Amino acid sequence: MPAPVGPVVLEITGAFECGPPDAPAGSPLRLDIEALKSLGSVTIRTTTIWTEGMQVFEGVPLKRLLERIEATGSVVDAYAVNDYWAEFPVTELADGWPVIAYLRNGAPMTLRGKGPLWVVYPYDEGVDFNTEDIFARSIWQLERMEIRP
Repeated sequence: MPAPVGPVVLEITGAFECGPPDAPAGSPLRLDIEALKSLGSVTIRTTTIWTEGMQVFEGVPLKRLLERIEATGSVVDAYAVNDYWAEFPVTELADGWPVIAYLRNGAPMTLRGKGPLWVVYPYDEGVDFNTEDIFARSIWQLERMEIRP
């Protein structure tokens, strides 16, 4: 992954092979929005329990990010700015979700607006996406992830 040019929005530590360029093994990987965008985006159109009306989220699937950095762990701990965290078993990730969203309704998200990153699911696609586990993993203000063995 390229070194960040813009502000760092996500720091990744732990069990992964593709670290920062010219850095010692085990160094944290720091990503800006452009690095996330370079992985290709998906769009999720859904309502949420935290917002009003239909929302359009754009971002990178978590599974795709983990594949790109050659993650070797089995669990991802994701942390918000306020240290709220949730655990994501890698075996439960799908190709299209969850998404680390960096746009909501076509615009970047501010910290006050649950950004700059928000982990989202296609909540309207069925009861499987309307559980306490899924809601607990829907971290807004995401800032760091640790990949554990």
